Amino acid sequence: MASAAGSCEVSDDAALSPRLSFKCAVTDSKGPRRSMEDAHSIVVPFGGVRGQGFFAIFDGHAGKQAAQWCGQNFALCLLHALRRDRSATIPDVLNQTFHNVDMNLSRLSEESDGKMHSGCTVVTAFLRLEDENGSQAFLPPDFDLVAPPLPASAADPTALVDHDRDETPNDDTDSHPNDNVHGPSSSDKDSKSKGTTSKLLHAIKSLGGVAHHRRSTSSTSAPGHPDSPNSPSPVQEKIVMPPENVRRVLYCANAGDARGVLCRAGKAVRLTYDHKGSDKQEAKRITDAGGFVMSGRVNGVLNVTRSLGDSSMKEFVVGSPYTTETELSEQDEFLILACDGLWDVVNDQGAVNLVRAIADPRQAAEELLDHAYKNYSTDNVTVLVVRFRDPPESVRAD
Repeated sequence: MASAAGSCEVSDDAALSPRLSFKCAVTDSKGPRRSMEDAHSIVVPFGGVRGQGFFAIFDGHAGKQAAQWCGQNFALCLLHALRRDRSATIPDVLNQTFHNVDMNLSRLSEESDGKMHSGCTVVTAFLRLEDENGSQAFLPPDFDLVAPPLPASAADPTALVDHDRDETPNDDTDSHPNDNVHGPSSSDKDSKSKGTTSKLLHAIKSLGGVAHHRRSTSSTSAPGHPDSPNSPSPVQEKIVMPPENVRRVLYCANAGDARGVLCRAGKAVRLTYDHKGSDKQEAKRITDAGGFVMSGRVNGVLNVTRSLGDSSMKEFVVGSPYTTETELSEQDEFLILACDGLWDVVNDQGAVNLVRAIADPRQAAEELLDHAYKNYSTDNVTVLVVRFRDPPESVRAD
């Protein structure tokens, strides 16, 4: 039995061909820790295109605030960046999004008078549908990434923190009773970004998507599917159905030691980079900036060299992500995103071997989480699995 404190499952297969459909699930547990500092985000479909998805895990340290803020706002910041410069490459957009989020967390820290100094490592995956040349010519000429248009106060991602203060209580009631959205386990007063949460959920709902940015014990089918608790609205009908011949491209970005691993024909392919003090390249960057690495820790304190937040160490612990671009093929079976609570006790290939035969992404995520604690992980653990196709018959579990 899984030791998960919560799990949820999402699919995006409504009216999609098997080649473009996928299923995903996430599970998490605080484990032996006194508190849960992880957060996650799933937005399906993402960017108004059926078959696209955004998936992320935020592993907090020195408090939960940074991870929670990212869980609530990162996807919205990415949508803003995509909308602002449609000619930019996706890696450039991801770099800009990480920068914008980092700026917001620094501003939050400044405004907290030193009470908020937390940070988080990050792994994100954006599953995008593209033409052969990397564009999206199949989109209508008047297509808008976020419908209805963003309010002026949210047009600049770097201004989200300031404008959130001006939100009225009514802005938080902008939802339908059956919307499948799960918020934090703590009370609303623990978050300084209620207004921003409302904007994110509104943007996601306008796209017909489902957001899970914290632990959840419920599940959902594809938005708009007859079994879904989310009934499609007139706005949701604007979601674009892609042509069959599009390419599926997976864009991953990470900062820190949260990791993404792709299973390709049974082989583990790492799509991220572990930014740690033990890495010679990272250690040189830090010493060149005037810092030092002692016992694998930046300035003797932090064991990762890149993160979002950690404003007091931002001169050395930067938020610049490592990005990869991977065109998916028939050989690509599933993706694992997880924080270091899993990777500290299992290697990439071991994780792939453990769950390759499991078709259900929720069961796979829970199997990996159980494995982490059976092997004495002492950290919070969050595992997110995106299943692109069923396991080959030769390895399929009974």
